[in-house]
Amino acid sequence: MNLIQTNEIINNTWLERPSPEVAPDLVGCTLVRRMSNDQIIRSTIVETEAYAPGDPACHAYRSRTPRNAVMFGPPGMSYVYLIYGMYHCLNIVTDADGVPSVVLIRALQLESVPDWLWEYIPKQKSKPKISRLAAGPGKLCRLLDIDLSLNGSPLGVGRPMWLEHPTRQLQEDLQIVQKTRIGIRKGTELPWRWYLANCDAVSKT
Repeated sequence: MNLIQTNEIINNTWLERPSPEVAPDLVGCTLVRRMSNDQIIRSTIVETEAYAPGDPACHAYRSRTPRNAVMFGPPGMSYVYLIYGMYHCLNIVTDADGVPSVVLIRALQLESVPDWLWEYIPKQKSKPKISRLAAGPGKLCRLLDIDLSLNGSPLGVGRPMWLEHPTRQLQEDLQIVQKTRIGIRKGTELPWRWYLANCDAVSKT
Protein backbone atom coordinates (compact mmCIF):
# COMPACT_ATOMS: atom_id res chain seq x y z
CA MET A 1 0.00 0.00 0.00
CA ASN A 2 1.28 3.46 -0.87
CA LEU A 3 0.75 5.53 2.27
CA ILE A 4 0.28 9.09 1.05
CA GLN A 5 1.89 12.00 2.86
CA THR A 6 -0.13 15.00 3.98
CA ASN A 7 0.62 18.28 5.71
CA GLU A 8 -2.56 18.59 7.78
CA ILE A 9 -1.26 18.81 11.33
CA ILE A 10 -2.95 17.00 14.21
CA ASN A 11 -3.69 19.50 16.96
CA ASN A 12 -4.16 19.04 20.68
CA THR A 13 -7.93 19.46 20.48
CA TRP A 14 -8.13 16.35 18.27
CA LEU A 15 -6.07 14.44 20.86
CA GLU A 16 -8.25 15.61 23.77
CA ARG A 17 -10.22 12.35 23.83
CA PRO A 18 -9.87 9.06 25.74
CA SER A 19 -6.99 7.00 24.40
CA PRO A 20 -9.22 4.09 23.24
CA GLU A 21 -10.86 6.58 20.87
CA VAL A 22 -7.64 8.20 19.68
CA ALA A 23 -5.58 5.01 19.22
CA PRO A 24 -7.48 3.56 16.22
CA ASP A 25 -7.70 7.01 14.64
CA LEU A 26 -3.91 7.35 14.76
CA VAL A 27 -3.43 4.28 12.55
CA GLY A 28 -2.64 5.67 9.10
CA CYS A 29 -1.47 9.03 10.46
CA THR A 30 2.08 10.24 9.90
CA LEU A 31 4.69 10.65 12.63
CA VAL A 32 7.27 13.25 11.61
CA ARG A 33 10.62 13.23 13.38
CA ARG A 34 13.07 16.11 13.12
CA MET A 35 16.45 14.61 13.98
CA SER A 36 19.32 16.34 15.74
CA ASN A 37 20.90 17.08 12.36
CA ASP A 38 17.64 18.82 11.28
CA GLN A 39 16.93 16.05 8.79
CA ILE A 40 13.27 15.04 8.59
CA ILE A 41 12.05 11.46 8.54
CA ARG A 42 8.39 10.66 7.89
CA SER A 43 6.71 7.36 8.72
CA THR A 44 3.17 6.02 8.91
CA ILE A 45 1.73 4.76 12.17
CA VAL A 46 0.55 1.19 11.56
CA GLU A 47 0.02 -0.11 15.10
CA THR A 48 -1.13 1.45 18.39
CA GLU A 49 -2.25 0.50 21.88
CA ALA A 50 -4.36 2.49 24.35
CA TYR A 51 -3.75 2.89 28.09
CA ALA A 52 -6.27 4.74 30.24
CA PRO A 53 -7.53 5.35 33.81
CA GLY A 54 -8.76 2.20 35.53
CA ASP A 55 -6.54 0.06 33.32
CA PRO A 56 -4.23 -2.16 35.44
CA ALA A 57 -1.61 -2.12 32.66
CA CYS A 58 -1.46 1.67 32.70
CA HIS A 59 1.59 3.22 34.40
CA ALA A 60 -0.72 5.62 36.27
CA TYR A 61 -3.04 2.89 37.57
CA ARG A 62 -1.99 3.19 41.21
CA SER A 63 -0.85 6.79 41.61
CA ARG A 64 1.03 9.71 40.15
CA THR A 65 4.81 9.40 40.34
CA PRO A 66 7.78 11.34 38.95
CA ARG A 67 8.06 8.70 36.22
CA ASN A 68 4.47 8.92 34.98
CA ALA A 69 3.81 12.62 35.69
CA VAL A 70 3.76 13.48 31.97
CA MET A 71 0.72 11.24 31.54
CA PHE A 72 -1.29 13.65 33.72
CA GLY A 73 -0.40 16.64 31.57
CA PRO A 74 -2.24 18.18 28.62
CA PRO A 75 -2.79 16.27 25.36
CA GLY A 76 -0.13 16.51 22.70
CA MET A 77 2.86 15.67 24.86
CA SER A 78 5.26 12.77 24.31
CA TYR A 79 5.59 10.27 27.13
CA VAL A 80 8.79 8.26 26.72
CA TYR A 81 9.90 5.57 29.13
CA LEU A 82 12.58 2.89 29.31
CA ILE A 83 11.86 -0.85 29.61
CA TYR A 84 14.26 -3.68 30.41
CA GLY A 85 16.89 -1.01 30.94
CA MET A 86 17.53 -0.74 27.19
CA TYR A 87 14.41 -0.11 25.08
CA HIS A 88 12.53 3.17 24.86
CA CYS A 89 8.80 3.42 24.12
CA LEU A 90 7.00 6.41 22.64
CA ASN A 91 3.50 7.33 23.80
CA ILE A 92 1.23 10.24 22.88
CA VAL A 93 -0.64 11.87 25.79
CA THR A 94 -4.38 12.19 25.14
CA ASP A 95 -7.58 13.21 26.93
CA ALA A 96 -8.07 16.22 29.21
CA ASP A 97 -5.33 17.77 31.32
CA GLY A 98 -5.09 15.79 34.55
CA VAL A 99 -6.40 12.52 33.06
CA PRO A 100 -3.64 9.90 32.65
CA SER A 101 -4.34 8.58 29.17
CA VAL A 102 -1.82 7.67 26.46
CA VAL A 103 -1.47 5.88 23.14
CA LEU A 104 1.60 3.70 22.66
CA ILE A 105 3.02 3.86 19.14
CA ARG A 106 3.86 0.20 18.54
CA ALA A 107 5.00 0.22 14.92
CA LEU A 108 5.75 2.51 11.98
CA GLN A 109 6.09 1.95 8.25
CA LEU A 110 8.83 3.75 6.34
CA GLU A 111 8.52 4.06 2.59
CA SER A 112 12.26 4.63 2.21
CA VAL A 113 15.37 5.05 4.35
CA PRO A 114 17.65 8.03 3.65
CA ASP A 115 21.34 7.14 3.53
CA TRP A 116 22.06 9.20 6.64
CA LEU A 117 19.49 7.23 8.68
CA TRP A 118 21.43 3.97 8.35
CA GLU A 119 23.85 5.21 11.03
CA TYR A 120 21.04 4.68 13.56
CA ILE A 121 20.49 1.09 12.45
CA PRO A 122 22.52 -1.64 14.21
CA LYS A 123 24.95 -3.45 11.94
CA GLN A 124 23.75 -6.87 10.75
CA LYS A 125 25.11 -9.59 8.51
CA SER A 126 22.44 -8.84 5.91
CA LYS A 127 20.58 -5.62 5.19
CA PRO A 128 17.24 -5.69 7.07
CA LYS A 129 13.92 -5.24 5.31
CA ILE A 130 12.75 -1.63 5.38
CA SER A 131 9.31 -2.75 6.54
CA ARG A 132 10.80 -4.29 9.72
CA LEU A 133 13.06 -1.41 10.78
CA ALA A 134 10.36 0.17 12.96
CA ALA A 135 8.23 -2.94 13.58
CA GLY A 136 8.07 -2.59 17.35
CA PRO A 137 8.11 0.16 19.99
CA GLY A 138 11.77 -0.34 20.87
CA LYS A 139 12.84 -0.59 17.24
CA LEU A 140 11.12 2.60 16.17
CA CYS A 141 12.58 4.58 19.06
CA ARG A 142 16.07 3.34 18.29
CA LEU A 143 15.66 4.12 14.59
CA LEU A 144 14.32 7.64 15.20
CA ASP A 145 16.68 8.40 18.08
CA ILE A 146 13.85 8.79 20.60
CA ASP A 147 14.96 8.57 24.23
CA LEU A 148 14.20 10.00 27.66
CA SER A 149 15.39 13.45 26.58
CA LEU A 150 12.11 13.71 24.63
CA ASN A 151 9.90 12.76 27.58
CA GLY A 152 7.46 15.62 28.13
CA SER A 153 8.30 17.27 24.81
CA PRO A 154 5.27 18.94 23.17
CA LEU A 155 4.36 17.77 19.69
CA GLY A 156 4.33 20.47 17.03
CA VAL A 157 5.87 21.67 13.79
CA GLY A 158 9.41 22.86 14.42
CA ARG A 159 9.71 20.62 17.48
CA PRO A 160 11.39 17.20 17.55
CA MET A 161 8.14 15.45 16.59
CA TRP A 162 4.66 16.14 15.28
CA LEU A 163 1.69 14.25 13.86
CA GLU A 164 -0.19 14.64 10.59
CA HIS A 165 -3.58 13.37 9.45
CA PRO A 166 -3.84 10.99 6.49
CA THR A 167 -5.67 12.13 3.38
CA ARG A 168 -9.43 11.52 3.36
CA GLN A 169 -9.04 8.90 0.63
CA LEU A 170 -6.40 6.98 2.56
CA GLN A 171 -8.46 7.16 5.74
CA GLU A 172 -11.45 5.63 3.91
CA ASP A 173 -9.29 2.84 2.45
CA LEU A 174 -7.67 1.79 5.73
CA GLN A 175 -8.50 -1.69 6.98
CA ILE A 176 -7.84 -1.76 10.71
CA VAL A 177 -7.74 -4.85 12.92
CA GLN A 178 -8.66 -4.64 16.61
CA LYS A 179 -7.15 -7.11 19.07
CA THR A 180 -6.08 -7.41 22.70
CA ARG A 181 -2.77 -5.83 23.71
CA ILE A 182 0.48 -7.77 23.79
CA GLY A 183 3.61 -7.72 25.96
CA ILE A 184 1.70 -7.05 29.21
CA ARG A 185 0.60 -9.18 32.18
CA LYS A 186 -2.42 -7.22 33.39
CA GLY A 187 -5.42 -5.94 31.50
CA THR A 188 -4.80 -8.55 28.81
CA GLU A 189 -8.52 -8.91 28.12
CA LEU A 190 -8.97 -5.32 26.93
CA PRO A 191 -9.20 -5.11 23.11
CA TRP A 192 -7.16 -1.92 22.98
CA ARG A 193 -4.68 -2.72 20.23
CA TRP A 194 -5.19 -1.66 16.63
CA TYR A 195 -3.08 -2.29 13.56
CA LEU A 196 -3.18 -1.98 9.79
CA ALA A 197 -4.33 -5.19 8.12
CA ASN A 198 -1.92 -7.02 5.79
CA CYS A 199 0.97 -4.75 6.75
CA ASP A 200 4.44 -6.27 7.09
CA ALA A 201 5.53 -3.43 9.39
CA VAL A 202 3.22 -4.47 12.24
CA SER A 203 5.20 -5.69 15.24
CA LYS A 204 3.34 -8.94 15.76
CA THR A 205 -0.02 -10.33 14.59
